Amino acid sequence: MPKVLLLFLVDWYHVFRVRNMVFLLFYLFWIKLIDIQMAQVAENPNEEVVLGEEIGHVRVITLNQARRLNVISSDVVALLAKLLEKWEKDDEAELILIKGSGRAFSAGGDLKMFYDGRTSKDSNLEVVYRMYWLCYHIHTYKKPEVALVHGISMGGGASLMAPMKFSVVTEKTVFATPEASIGFHTDCGFSYMLSRLPGYLGEFLGLTGARLNGAELVAAGLATHFVPSEIDENSVLNKKTIIDECFSKDSVEAIITSFEAEASKEGNGWILTFLKGLKRSSPTALKITLHSIHEGRKQTLSECLKKEFRITMNILRSVISPDVYEWDPPTLESVDAEKVNQVFQPFEQDFELKIPTGDDSRWEGKYEDSPYATSK
Repeated sequence: MPKVLLLFLVDWYHVFRVRNMVFLLFYLFWIKLIDIQMAQVAENPNEEVVLGEEIGHVRVITLNQARRLNVISSDVVALLAKLLEKWEKDDEAELILIKGSGRAFSAGGDLKMFYDGRTSKDSNLEVVYRMYWLCYHIHTYKKPEVALVHGISMGGGASLMAPMKFSVVTEKTVFATPEASIGFHTDCGFSYMLSRLPGYLGEFLGLTGARLNGAELVAAGLATHFVPSEIDENSVLNKKTIIDECFSKDSVEAIITSFEAEASKEGNGWILTFLKGLKRSSPTALKITLHSIHEGRKQTLSECLKKEFRITMNILRSVISPDVYEWDPPTLESVDAEKVNQVFQPFEQDFELKIPTGDDSRWEGKYEDSPYATSK
């Protein structure tokens, strides 16, 4: 972000102290300059993966791994938590901005980190715990947060966008929750967020990994501001009647059967792409994702994050299969319902994700205070 633009923003904030004014002014100038800024990206491997700037009463977070699409690693999670805790407690900090360097906001979790650790028990437990704990604090942050989202915002990366008080998206923003297609589940609070979208759009997005652009994100309620705001007539958001009819079913098998029936009707050729994606996805992950979003409709944010922590750790611990990544078992019919239920079972109380229960203990429950850290 050009330094002059940040200084301009800060000046206006000091004059008006009106957050919507800051937001709109920042957006209008940012959208004109960002393509110039993104044209060439230099990355120094010795630089921090997250940058924090303090300018007047404004605090700026920059995800700083442009060449890696600003993936979320253990270092990123630790630095985000440190900055957000510091600034929430800082009386001088009044507005938090978060953006990504390069052509992506964030492509989500560092898959290489998870894949490399698949043969070592609980090798990724710490980063999972810290990320879900952080997600709660992002959702409940005490000061205004603004996400400036240009380019890819997927999976866990979108958890730094959707919960914000303001999220600015552009014509180049691309959102998706594609976890089921890679043998995982919708996490980082998305069983909570997707389950609260209109109708059964959340189930559709979670199971198919369908992409939304900036205008669609605003229309769906996952972002707050986009200019212009017209939605393409071919958008999936204009297929709500079919999506609700098909994705309101109680099982993945019933959803696919219903979707296939709709695809056979004239004018519904758009469905075929999503059917192919569903049939390529991990059967186990599809069943876990649907069950998690269904449960999310009845759960609080805290309950969703605790549930997602259990699911993630049980998948990484191979509770269902020694290699979920290879689609074992290979078909929906061969997925054992009892094993699916196992990944949702609560841990012993001390080993659950610790979510604060009040403002007095808001920043307690960190990983380093958990039995996981002390038993290493």
